[in-house]
Amino acid sequence: MLISLLRIYLRPYGRPLLAVVVLQFFSTLAALYLPSLNADIIDNGVAKADTGYIVQVGAIMLAITFVQISCSIAAVWFGARVAMSFGRDSRAAVFHRVGMFSAREMNQLGAPSLITRTTNDVQQVQMLVLLTCTLMVSAPIMCVGGIIMALRQDVGLAWLIVVSVTVLVAAIAVIISRMVPQFRLMQKRIDVVNRVLREQISGIRVVRAFVREPFERNRYRVANEELTDTGLRVGRLMAFMFPTVMLVFNVTSVGVLWFGANRISEGDMQIGSLTAFLSYLMQILMSIMMATFMLVMVPRATVCAERLTEVLETPSSVVTSPNPITDIVLSGSVELRGVSFSYPGAETPVLRDISFQASPGQTTAIIGSTGAGKTTLLSLLPRLFDASSGAVIVDGVDVRELHPDVLHSRIGLVPQRAYLFTGTIESNLRYGKPTATEEELWDALRIAQADDFVAALSEGLQAPVAQGGTNFSGGQRQRLAIARAVVRRPEIYLFDDSFSALDLSTDARLRAALRPITSQSTVLVVAQRVSTIIEADQILVLDDGELVGVGTHDELLQTCPTYEEIVSSQLPAEVAA
Repeated sequence: MLISLLRIYLRPYGRPLLAVVVLQFFSTLAALYLPSLNADIIDNGVAKADTGYIVQVGAIMLAITFVQISCSIAAVWFGARVAMSFGRDSRAAVFHRVGMFSAREMNQLGAPSLITRTTNDVQQVQMLVLLTCTLMVSAPIMCVGGIIMALRQDVGLAWLIVVSVTVLVAAIAVIISRMVPQFRLMQKRIDVVNRVLREQISGIRVVRAFVREPFERNRYRVANEELTDTGLRVGRLMAFMFPTVMLVFNVTSVGVLWFGANRISEGDMQIGSLTAFLSYLMQILMSIMMATFMLVMVPRATVCAERLTEVLETPSSVVTSPNPITDIVLSGSVELRGVSFSYPGAETPVLRDISFQASPGQTTAIIGSTGAGKTTLLSLLPRLFDASSGAVIVDGVDVRELHPDVLHSRIGLVPQRAYLFTGTIESNLRYGKPTATEEELWDALRIAQADDFVAALSEGLQAPVAQGGTNFSGGQRQRLAIARAVVRRPEIYLFDDSFSALDLSTDARLRAALRPITSQSTVLVVAQRVSTIIEADQILVLDDGELVGVGTHDELLQTCPTYEEIVSSQLPAEVAA
């Protein structure tokens, strides 16, 4: 997964990556050449007291050092640009993919996990790319070059290189094999902490209302401690790794000095060669240590890449037709033909064999008990879900054959949860129609019965809106969401229990104000209150996913026991009010 992900998103940056490899190659060659020059200074300059030779070779060493530094800086610059570009592109790809998901995939993966994948997981792989460009490219060059240069100095000590490298690689392999499952578990526990924190922040009012702060603190503590424990286990393994590297590093140094001294005393090796050999051995082990540091990152990056690939390869259950219809005159007629819908893995369908028609200029209301499938039914029209069987028809065309932009541009949806975006009242209203004039915005607010409280704000349309609209009451959020839909003036209005937070008088005024502007549009209203839908042209009564009644209010009172039961449970209370 990791290699595949890197191949896809690093392909456009072949030239900068080639520059990184070339620059790191010359930088490493320069670093490898320096110990040989140092050996020459010791053997031919210091030993012979030749000051001129020392200055001459020293100047060459300074020039090579300048080349090494320059190449290293340039390589890091190119590597950083490639890594940041990879992060930008992969985040954009995940964001774009999530934007194509239906509500089914969103529920399957979960918002907290998607947030973690888009931020933390991308960052882990991005860091791997950066370290690869700055460390991993030079490590094999330094290791191979160091071995060659060390053998040029003295072949008799080559067995020390073989032993030290073998021991070091074996120790690292054992540690890494234990780290991989811990990294996988760590990412899952980051998801859990993210989910718990998100729930507590979103539901802070409920938590305080029910005095559940101790319970929520304990729930977060458990999730936090599980993540901490996993992080500590990973940290212990990492802490064990570097002392192991240093132990091999130091023991090997002692071995080189011990056996090298014997070879010098026997006349088989010069002091400068021993110094250079020791430097090369340190470079070899240093390259392995750099690779070790990379290998620490690889397991976690691999897990993150798997999670990112899962998002990128998850197909949306709502797929655009290969040849979508875009040329259509939409008047707003809606028809459902034998529609059924089931969630994945559910034992029973949410909706079963639903059929009805809704025409322009007609208001169709949907009512039923909680869990009857009202919201799911409404969600089929804008293709938040696709029907498991049957067809959803808009103006004679199956919505699966329509281009999504054509369909969505003709629908004004007011969801069950009136969600507002961070910004201003004006920016939220312009979600419905970006080109709307200020007069159109105020007109929509008047229809939605929201102009009074907006006008009372000192900033008016420029009044700030917090995330989710939490700085407004539930009723105010609903009215602003209705105004956002009204601004668009769509052919089809979908109101998903959008009047529940309004008092009866405001509800009545709003419905009266809506009537003139929806006279040529198709209106579908999901409601719990009978008073909201009593004047609808047709009422659909759902019970456990089945359509048990269709007709006007008076007709259903005579023919539908389920509707009669709903009315009898509400009307006395409404009359009393």
